Amino acid sequence: MSNWLEHSVQVEVDAPIDLVWSLWSDLEQMPRWMKWIDSVQVLENDPELSRWKLVSSSFEFTWLSRILKLVSHQIIQWESVEGLPNRGAVRFYDRHGKSIVRLTIAYNIPSLLGQLIDSLFLGRIVESTVRADLERFKEYTIKLQKSLG
Repeated sequence: MSNWLEHSVQVEVDAPIDLVWSLWSDLEQMPRWMKWIDSVQVLENDPELSRWKLVSSSFEFTWLSRILKLVSHQIIQWESVEGLPNRGAVRFYDRHGKSIVRLTIAYNIPSLLGQLIDSLFLGRIVESTVRADLERFKEYTIKLQKSLG
């Protein structure tokens, strides 16, 4: 039985789309602003594939993800091909010196975890974490711009 949850969160970032895109399109940088993402490794032999590791308290999940759609400065869409079932997209909107980042993620709750945790409760935790991740990205971008001068 499938139990998919989906969340969409967006943030306006006071940074040009070129900078926002360059940060997000470098997948290995994700742990810098995504709390639960411990590591991302793009596979050398296939740059459309990346290995992800998520760690939260006593839970650890890994998956291999494939980029399905990549349109520069507009969208990165993915789905997992092994491990934790998930899919989603991050969309970028140019607001003339500012940018809007909209992240949509969907994931299938593993049956063991689903038995332990109410999916509505889990959904609220995930959504608040993703919202905080985007706020961390916003702050990271501001600090990066200041350091670049």
